[in-house]
Order: sequence, then C-alpha cells, then structure tokens
Amino acid sequence: MTEFINRIARSSIALANRDTAHRIHFVRGGTLQEMPLAELDRQAASVAEHLRGLGIGRGDRVGVMALNCIEWVLLDLAVLKLGGVTAGFDVGRFDSAVALQKYGLHHIFVDEAPTGDARIVNIAEVAQWTRGPELAVPFHDGYAPGDICAIKFTSGSTGPPKGLETTAGSVDDSMTAVQEMFAHGPGDNILVFFRLALLQQRYWIYSALTNAHDVTIASHDDVLAVAQAVHPTVIMAVPGFYDEIKRQLGDLQDLDARRAAIQSVFGGAVRYLWTGSAPAGRATLDFYNDCGVPIYQGYGLNETCIVAKNYPGANRIGSVGKVLPNKTVRFDSDGMIIVGGRNPVNTHYTWCRPGDNERMFLPSGEVRTHDLGYLDADGYLYVRGRVDDIIVLASGRNVLVPPIEERIRAHPAVHECILYGTAKPFITALISPADSTLDAASLQPFIDALNATLTTEQRIHGIVIAEEKFTIDNGMLTAQLKPVRKEIAARLAPQIAAVYAATSELRPSLNLVVDT
Repeated sequence: MTEFINRIARSSIALANRDTAHRIHFVRGGTLQEMPLAELDRQAASVAEHLRGLGIGRGDRVGVMALNCIEWVLLDLAVLKLGGVTAGFDVGRFDSAVALQKYGLHHIFVDEAPTGDARIVNIAEVAQWTRGPELAVPFHDGYAPGDICAIKFTSGSTGPPKGLETTAGSVDDSMTAVQEMFAHGPGDNILVFFRLALLQQRYWIYSALTNAHDVTIASHDDVLAVAQAVHPTVIMAVPGFYDEIKRQLGDLQDLDARRAAIQSVFGGAVRYLWTGSAPAGRATLDFYNDCGVPIYQGYGLNETCIVAKNYPGANRIGSVGKVLPNKTVRFDSDGMIIVGGRNPVNTHYTWCRPGDNERMFLPSGEVRTHDLGYLDADGYLYVRGRVDDIIVLASGRNVLVPPIEERIRAHPAVHECILYGTAKPFITALISPADSTLDAASLQPFIDALNATLTTEQRIHGIVIAEEKFTIDNGMLTAQLKPVRKEIAARLAPQIAAVYAATSELRPSLNLVVDT
C-alpha cells in the first residue's frame, strides 16, 4: 500500500530515482528549461536535507503559497521525503502570517516574503538549496495508508475554503486506478498548468517519477506557448479551458480540419485530453471526440478524490465514467450521490465552520456529495447537477438549471452563465460576456428561441449582462473556473433587483431585459 507515495518518500543510494531518459519541463525566468527526473529527485533530496536542518521532520506541516514554479515541485517532493505534510494555498486567497498560525505550519514558502518572521520564506531561496550532496540513507520508512501527507482546501464556491487533511492511502489508491486505466509511460508527456496548490495537479509529477514519463509544469499565461514547445501527449484541464479553445477555433465542420487545428494548438502530439472538476458540456465533448482527439470526463470532489472516469475502451459521452474499483457509489432517496472509499481522503474537515462536517460526512465515513446522479445499466455514472443547482420558484416549482445554463453557454458571445431565481416569480440569466459587444437586446432572440423549447417554469424572463467577464482574479470564478454563484449574485444585485422590480406579476409573453 502507498506504493507511489513511498517510492518518492524513500530517498537513498539504493532507492533514489535513476531515470535520466525522462524529464520535467518548466519555465524559469521566462525561459523554458528541463532536467532529468534523476536530477529532480537528487535536488529534492538536497532540499529535504536543508529543511531537516530547519527542524522539519515527520508529520510537520509545510505551507506553499506561490505561483507554479520548479521550486514548488522541489519543496513538495522534499516534504514527502521527510514524511511531512504539504499544505498548498492559492495565491491571493490567504494571508501567509494567518495561515502559519491557523494551520499549524512549521514554515510557509511564498513568492514575496515579508520581513520579521523567519518562518515565512521567499520560495526563490529554495533554488540555493539544491546543490547538496546525495544522501546515503532514507529520511524515513514511508507513510502508512492512514498517515496524512497533504492538506488541501475546498474551492470556496459555497463559502470560506474548508481545510482537509489527506491520507497517503487515498492518494495511492487514486494514482493506482488512474495508471491502470491510462497506462502512462515512456513516450508520454503530461502537461499540468493549473495551480500546484491543487493536490491532484501534483499527482502527475508523482506519476512521472514512478511510471517513467515526462511531465511539464506551466501556468495559465504560458500554457499554449509551452505546449507548442514540448508537444505534450496528455493535457490536464477543466472544461472552461477546452470551451475557450473551442470558441477560438470556431465552427470547424470538417472533422479532419478540426482535428488538425486542435492538434496544432496543443503541440501536435496529443494522445488524449483529461477533464474534470466541473461538468463538461455535451457540445464541448463532441467537438473534441468527434474528430478523434479524445477528451475523457471524470468526476470527483476534494473530499473523495477521483470517483469515476471515462478512459480508453470505456468512454460513454455524457457520463463521467465508471466508478473506480476503490470507490463505492450509492444514492439517497432524493438521488444524491453518496461516495465511500477503501482509503478515504478523510472522514472530516480539520478546519471548517460549525455544521460543515455534519453536512458532508456520514458516520460511516461516506461523503454526501450534494450532487444528483444515477448509474446506467452498464455502470456508467451520470451527474445531473448539484442539489443547490435546483431553483425553487415562488410558485413552488423546481427547476434544475445546469442543462439550461449549458445551452446558453453555447452562444458564441456568452463566456459564462448562471441562472438566478430562488423564491422569485421567474428565472433571470446572469451573463458573463465573451466580449464587450454583447448586450441584452442582441441576446434576446436567442433566449426567445430557447424559451420556446422549455417548460413554463424553466423559461428565462430576465437577462443581466455583467460589465466584465467572470474571472478567477475578480473572485467570480474559482481556481477550477467554476462560477461562484453567491458572489456573482451579490456583484449584480442592483441589476437583478431592477429586473424583479419591473413587474410583480409575470405575463406569459413578457421578457424583461436589463443591461449593465
């Protein structure tokens, strides 16, 4: 058990990584660089020796709050070698001094360290710690399945991020299942560009070290340029990223031309695309799959890790795949998905608000996902939406909004969309524009045509166009590009109020539009 994690954790002359054929690619100082995996492992061991000199040992928590860089990778691997716990923090969402105290960190590494506390360290210093000698003995004997190896945080889409201590056994279970499905190995180069603070992004570094393949670390800003240079075979991304590429490429009906265009954007060597973290729209899935660039959708939560995944030879478009062997899925009386696991991520949050643990975790250790779904006859899991995605109108009628939102997002001038209307007489669409030319009047014919296909309670009778796109930086999207519904509604509250103030009684033919 914990084979993958412990192969990284035990660093010695006998067990150190000797792979000089495969490399990690990364950007440093604006320049694309690379190093053999054997050298990566050696440098991580040197960093671990330096951390040990700072008093960091087994079970100690080390925070990292920095943008993607090779030093992030080295710190994480070094902490694993010490038997410690890496806590990944999103830049801009946490205060380093507060995090140091609240989460019991031994040290925290940041892009720009303030003066006055030696435990808050500039991550750039790590580059100076990589020149030490190779070590002759392991740092520790390895993690047991129930040992904590990382701290991760929820996205914050439903409130302040909750802190979850992660077991080594759950990481290993997920990596084992993924390797059995996808057989990553020599010839593969997995491109990671979402924040390394997300634990699952770091899995692919662990995979490279244990399954002998290349891995590339990029960022949102340089991902396509890096892809052109390193020719990845696998790209890890959320649906919003693939939506944007689809939008940029336009309406390519010829499948050969579409496949060539997609491959050109991504470097020309893609074997498959991986997506998860949020639901992928059918139009996006078809855009890639139909032309022979497979995109495999999966499902999981921070609290469960990967639950289900489509993969080569078992890909049912529209589903999130078959349930992993180490996971169990059942449904409550309302259709909510409840997930169990052989090695749970954990059975509780360590840091959360009162009531959060009871809302999420059952006494059995299972997780109440708050997602609605079902299994088909062949064992493929389908996710219909979240329990919170149901709008209950003032009439008492329930409307499941994700399928309608997906249809609105298909409009080329719409970047993102959420529907609003709980306890209101009708539904209003809150729109993030793809460009500044979109206004409610120009969108109205599209909404009218959509309404003609919907039931009375599903119809949209209000449109609000935001002045700016929903983004991570302005707080209206999470790091996984999921819309933060409460924040969006709060930002657009005056416009929303104007929609509902315009009428107290909805007539069947009435459409209300309010611009920014």
